[in-house]
Amino acid sequence: MRIQSPVLFVNQRLHLLLQSVLGKYGILDRQNNGEKIMYEYLKGIITKITAKYIVLETNGIGYILHVANPYAYSGQVNQETQIYVHQVVREDAQLLYGFRSEDEKKLFLSLISVSGIGPVSALAIIAADDNAGLVQAIETKNITYLTKFPKIGKKTAQQMVLDLEGKVVVTSDDLPAKVAVQASTENQELEEAMEAMLALGYKATELKKIKKFFEGTTDTAENYIKSALKMLVK
Repeated sequence: MRIQSPVLFVNQRLHLLLQSVLGKYGILDRQNNGEKIMYEYLKGIITKITAKYIVLETNGIGYILHVANPYAYSGQVNQETQIYVHQVVREDAQLLYGFRSEDEKKLFLSLISVSGIGPVSALAIIAADDNAGLVQAIETKNITYLTKFPKIGKKTAQQMVLDLEGKVVVTSDDLPAKVAVQASTENQELEEAMEAMLALGYKATELKKIKKFFEGTTDTAENYIKSALKMLVK
């Protein structure tokens, strides 16, 4: 089945113009006399951060990139950034997933190659930011650890061990710069962190306890997410 370019266009002229732009920047790849969009990475300005995604503006187009921890990019808003991407084409949507490094992207691709693990579950695993723990759990067949991730049951965890044992390596990504936050009556950073974790598939009942634990503290949403994930998967 031939997959058309994931471009919303209203006429042929706009389609050709967009093809030209994509080709100029190495995004369009022609194969088998057809057209298939192949993304390795995008360079642009981060213009928006939400609990579920970030927006990267490139050549006047704002791309929605679903990432593991959107608030990890807080220190890069309005700055030029290179983000590795992977495109997922479904019948009802064409989605882009973003990654801080090529190694993080490779980990994502390894995870979604396992039967039962979709892109959202893979992002939740990556968001835990514990590659060493993940590798150790796979190598030691620690099913209990693996099933602590959202939507990962015993059967899927066992499949992860079968498919990924000896294939996943520890990565040492350069993390985006952390940003300082000021204390406020309403902890907006904590609220945003909880919203982001809901988007990753964690249950509200689990997060209620986590939120209560962090009440009265001051930190970035990025760090709240990292700390909460460590509490949930340890």
